[in-house]
Amino acid sequence: MDSYIYFIAALLPLVSAVLIYQTNPYRALLTRGILGAIAALMYTIMGAADVALTEALVGTLLAVTLYAIAIRSSLVIRLGILCQMRSEDNSDQSNSQLNELIADFRKIFNKYNLRLEIVTFDDSSDLMRSLSNKEVHAICLQAEEIGKEHSVLGYRFQIITRLQRLHEIMIANFKSDLTYIAYGNSFSETGVLL
Repeated sequence: MDSYIYFIAALLPLVSAVLIYQTNPYRALLTRGILGAIAALMYTIMGAADVALTEALVGTLLAVTLYAIAIRSSLVIRLGILCQMRSEDNSDQSNSQLNELIADFRKIFNKYNLRLEIVTFDDSSDLMRSLSNKEVHAICLQAEEIGKEHSVLGYRFQIITRLQRLHEIMIANFKSDLTYIAYGNSFSETGVLL
């Protein structure tokens, strides 16, 4: 056997180890593609052209494509807000605070390879229902929308999430005197978080 075959064969466990320790799903996907290409090359060198072709087409090309689609669609955090929170008639200070809040969340979620998607609703009952029906992962309410009797005093925004891990990420990384972050997904008839 030629020495280059040993080198290529040594790459398989090395790339496999790199794949195991990847935390970024996109890098892991790229590493999986490289691993499949090396395996296809090894099969070709060993004389198994049919197995090499199958590995290249199915194991590498098709699998990587399907995983890319799955990763892209599953790493999204949907945040529900009311339309009037982003409207023109809302105060400039309120809009800038909301934009700062969204920018901070985008920064936090980027660390975890998550994409923030903003979903707008016309009224607060639809917004709260969307959280209970698992259409969104979290909702953002302003103090005026909650009502003084239900709002957490001193906070401008209240973020409510139905996912415990998402709540933990937000609590650990988000520091704001204007925002209260709560965990739960059930509301009473009056809109109070249970």
